[in-house]
Amino acid sequence: MWILFAVGSAFFAGATSVLAKAGIQSVSSDFATAFRTGVVLIFSWLMVFVVGCQNAVSTITPRALVFLALSGAATGLSWLCYFKALSIGNLSKVVAVDKSSTFLTILLIFFREPFHWLTGLGIAVMIAGTALMLEKGDAKKGEKGWLFYAAGSAVFAALQSILGKVGVQDMDSTLATALRTVVVLIFAWAIVLGKKEGGDWKKMTRRDAVLLVLSGITTGASWLCYYRALQTGRASVVVPIDKCSMLFAVALSAIFLKEKQTRRSLLALALVVAGTFMIALA
Repeated sequence: MWILFAVGSAFFAGATSVLAKAGIQSVSSDFATAFRTGVVLIFSWLMVFVVGCQNAVSTITPRALVFLALSGAATGLSWLCYFKALSIGNLSKVVAVDKSSTFLTILLIFFREPFHWLTGLGIAVMIAGTALMLEKGDAKKGEKGWLFYAAGSAVFAALQSILGKVGVQDMDSTLATALRTVVVLIFAWAIVLGKKEGGDWKKMTRRDAVLLVLSGITTGASWLCYYRALQTGRASVVVPIDKCSMLFAVALSAIFLKEKQTRRSLLALALVVAGTFMIALA
């Protein structure tokens, strides 16, 4: 069963990107991010009570709270950049660039943890795949935003991982995720109100609202499946399977968003996935 949960985690994570991109039609990407984060918050706290770690809130140290706040801010910026990139760019390219956060995280902690040769090879393969994904003319598209925002998403996601690892080492990861999501929700709505986009709810169509709610639900479902798989299965297998979310995202985008893939982009995607697997198995 744990393998099914791992596959479920990857599928729901891939579905999240497709639903979110489809749902950012009538509102700004910032408002869409803040809206769906509310749904994610419900699921993150559901996980806390499922695991039974809610009573550990009273034991959190001030230092951990500071790092949770910083990690939440980084997560919020990553999500805002990611969904902005999705709103204007090709999903498969955005996902590939965003996944570069994996090797960015490793490079940032290079001097703190052992570095396996397979990790180095995986990073090289991922870099090659990401570079191959960017075709001629993407420079001009990048000036319009998607490449800039996708790169920003990767950088902030890497910072979020580092801040979370350094600051909440003695805290249950499920509780840390739930608390961080509270910060993300506050941060996302602060951005929306600061940019005076709070009135976007009036422009939101019923279709977009449903799709954004579903994207929040699939994010929560992915988390629940992932942690369930980790509880009963082998992490060395669960993590690589979870990384297959890129494949599900591209497949679903081809079916529902009608995004076409070239041989070049498929090869690039294969390299990114292969590199991710190498890093996960190192």
